[in-house]
Amino acid sequence: MNLFMSKTLVRYHSAKFLVSAPSIVGCPNDLGCEVAFAGRSNAGKSSAINTLTGIKGLARTSKTPGRTQLINFFQLDPEMRLVDLPGYGYAKVPRHIKENWGLKVSEYLQLRQSLAGLVLLMDIRHPLQKFDLQILTWAIHAGVPVHALLTKSDKVSKGKANNMLLNVDREFKHLDPTEELLTFQIFSSPKKVGVIDLKETLDHWFTSNFSLPTQNL
Repeated sequence: MNLFMSKTLVRYHSAKFLVSAPSIVGCPNDLGCEVAFAGRSNAGKSSAINTLTGIKGLARTSKTPGRTQLINFFQLDPEMRLVDLPGYGYAKVPRHIKENWGLKVSEYLQLRQSLAGLVLLMDIRHPLQKFDLQILTWAIHAGVPVHALLTKSDKVSKGKANNMLLNVDREFKHLDPTEELLTFQIFSSPKKVGVIDLKETLDHWFTSNFSLPTQNL
């Protein structure tokens, strides 16, 4: 299949809430293909999912980072899902809750067989924090592709954004010299910056697992 025949091979706008799971035990059957979104609690995960699908309020956003502690699944079709993982690293959350979040995310990443790729969201002003690097290191060892979104790009100047892109590029090449698993881009939910690039990456992950008819959606 030629990826470039269509900008959106997957029907992202058909996404529907499927289920929320408190742990890996409550997740849907581990079949088909899913792409997970991970990141710090204030990195904009829910906003990115809403922007990707074009469905306002699909993934709940909150003015209080760190409120979502569940693994949320959104169905694109019977074989494909988006997954919103619990946010991590919010400073005002008690330590035992932080540890519980980390356990949930680690458990999902290590045990979920249907995981086709991971979207890692990092605030462009504060990328590559400790837990970000832990996820990237795990993904490389596990052979799982990661596409990093440098979010909130509308909050920095073009020059600052370019500098951050260079810094991330250097770190990614250090972590993955083969340059096969780690990719990145700038992103802004309010300004809709980078949406097509994100869709093309997810299209590739999904269509690598399934043969989909070419469609212009």
